[in-house]
Amino acid sequence: MVVEQFAFYKLNEVDSIITLGKLVKAQVIFLFGSKEFICNKEVFNKIKITYPNADIIGCTTAGEIFNDQVNDNILTVTAVYFESTKIKFLVTELTDFNKCYEKGIEIAKAIPVENLSHVFLIGEGININGSKLVEGVVDGLPEKVKVTGGLAGDYEGYKETFVVANDYGKKNLIATIAFYGEKIKIGFGSVGGFDTFGIERTVTKSKDNILYELDGKPALDLYKEYLGEYASRLPVSGLLFPLNIRSRDNKYSYVRTVAGIDEKTNSLRFAGEIPEGYYGKLMRANFNNLINGSIKAAENSITSINCEDIKLAILVSCRGRRVVLNQIIDEELEGVRSILGNDVIFTGFYSNGEIAPSNKNNVTEFHNQTMTITLIGEK
Repeated sequence: MVVEQFAFYKLNEVDSIITLGKLVKAQVIFLFGSKEFICNKEVFNKIKITYPNADIIGCTTAGEIFNDQVNDNILTVTAVYFESTKIKFLVTELTDFNKCYEKGIEIAKAIPVENLSHVFLIGEGININGSKLVEGVVDGLPEKVKVTGGLAGDYEGYKETFVVANDYGKKNLIATIAFYGEKIKIGFGSVGGFDTFGIERTVTKSKDNILYELDGKPALDLYKEYLGEYASRLPVSGLLFPLNIRSRDNKYSYVRTVAGIDEKTNSLRFAGEIPEGYYGKLMRANFNNLINGSIKAAENSITSINCEDIKLAILVSCRGRRVVLNQIIDEELEGVRSILGNDVIFTGFYSNGEIAPSNKNNVTEFHNQTMTITLIGEK
């Protein structure tokens, strides 16, 4: 396995990739960047000319990860060549927000399962029910096959996102790469770090990812009451105050981020499912816990991979973590670096949702407010 990587800070700099790019036999290219780069057809064509045999996957972001730094409005290009691993690339259009589970099943059924080792997925970041999509993919795949990835982000506060799927960025797409063979080795880890506070309440009225009532009271009113001075900045300020939900039997526990509000119905739209009958409790940031969570995610990813020659780490971190950590955001990347060492190449992005197996039961789930890491190596 061989990896090469470049970052471009201006559109005209991308011209140089044709001479810089040496790994012309690469099979996979990861592209993360701002809309200016991701949705530019000429930029995409230059990358495709440089790597003619590669499948190209990526998205817009709420921040690009390059080396140990978080960047804004740049393009990262990471080319990967596998010596012994086969891949299959799929692109799917999401045309009905209410059919995300069915779309997940459709994606899974389109993936041949013989010798399938892992699935990496990037999806539309706004017009989607992330938890339903992931649930469908998981239900359609063999139990032993794990899925990692995330949902595209943006700088505008849930306005629009774009996915690269062997073409310049477009809305409402889901791009999937399936990895095959015994030589490919994948590790993963996903950890949060927010603290709960206040009263735990029952979700008394919800539908899919829309929360209407907690303890019979309008959800938006309760959120505004708790948020105080931050209430006027909803839904963006909701990134600072996610909701922890758990099932009555404690079997399932998730963190969900506010993605939108509806003043007319006094409801909140979240990035993932809010099941009726679950318990909900607000969360707030703890700087040390967030950074320690990133370190723990790195430790878990190392533990789960049976490979000493790790070449690439794909870091997908929630946009809410970036808002909270702000000027010290690089510290969460430095924490990951302290565990993975200096030889592993970092790429990734700040997202509207993360995908990885749960720390509880190793079942792939949709997450918010986590640092989620996918390690890739080849034996």
